[in-house]
Amino acid sequence: MEMPRPTDEDRAYFRALVPQDERVEVKPMFGNLGAFVNANMFMGLFGPQVGLRLPAEDAERLRAEGGGPFGPAERPMGGYVALPEAWHSRPEQGAAWVAAALEHIAELPPKVPKRRTPRAR
Repeated sequence: MEMPRPTDEDRAYFRALVPQDERVEVKPMFGNLGAFVNANMFMGLFGPQVGLRLPAEDAERLRAEGGGPFGPAERPMGGYVALPEAWHSRPEQGAAWVAAALEHIAELPPKVPKRRTPRAR
């Protein structure tokens, strides 16, 4: 599986969509970016794709507006829908969808870091 790298324009588009909210943290992920609330990812960047984790009914509505699978073609990420790439020139088109994803994932309990187990010698 090839890991696409986002361009500077892709990163700028992603950052333009990230809500100005103190709960949101943006972190690098495998050469791409993820936006998190309570350590749960609600928005990700995979090459040129911006994917959102939405409730099922919103995900279906976004697919009807041209959204598609998010992640590698061979194994898209379940529960995420990519914003239409045609929207890259107008970030405001995706803003309401991003807000919906943030609020949906903010309702989940905070993710607890996994305990590291010592390696066997």
